[in-house]
Amino acid sequence: MNETIGLFLIAIGVLFDLLGCIGLVRLPDVYNRLQAATKCVTLGTCMILFGVLVTLGIGSAGIRALLCAVFILLTSPVAAHSIARAAHRYGIKLWEGSVVDKYADVDGQRKQWSHE
Repeated sequence: MNETIGLFLIAIGVLFDLLGCIGLVRLPDVYNRLQAATKCVTLGTCMILFGVLVTLGIGSAGIRALLCAVFILLTSPVAAHSIARAAHRYGIKLWEGSVVDKYADVDGQRKQWSHE
């Protein structure tokens, strides 16, 4: 039973990783690609590692898989934020279809809207 659940989690993780890779190829700019890489690949990789944990049980390999999942959950969002912030500061423009630039608010580059 644990093996079936573990293989199901691994299959879901592989599907999320595949969607993240497709997003890296298909999305228009660095910010959208970064979102696809961070969200899909982090979730997919963690699902694969949790599937390994369920399949192998609480043993040496299972604990390693759990520690790797925790490491990915802690470091991937921080790395994505740093890359996006650096790209914005370097001057890489957003895709013309983008609606909001939150980093411009933080850096003070957006003009204040007048409320009339």
